[in-house]
Amino acid sequence: MSVAEPCYFHDMKFLKQNHKYESDHTLFIKALKEKNPQIEAGQQAGRAILWDKPATPLDEQARNKASSVKQQPYVYQNKA
Repeated sequence: MSVAEPCYFHDMKFLKQNHKYESDHTLFIKALKEKNPQIEAGQQAGRAILWDKPATPLDEQARNKASSVKQQPYVYQNKA
């Protein structure tokens, strides 16, 4: 290949991989989910507890921002 020729990804040898390969970790997770089909529902329930929160109303956001105290740059230093 010369410098003037375009380089396409499908021409590169290192990208020609076996797409049927699955790592040991992937096989383990698939086997675990086959043995325990309820595991995914438990993951979604845990995510809902920690991350899926209702939106905070704008007036409450403004009140929280107004009531916050600014932290000094280095918290362990005495106030100068």
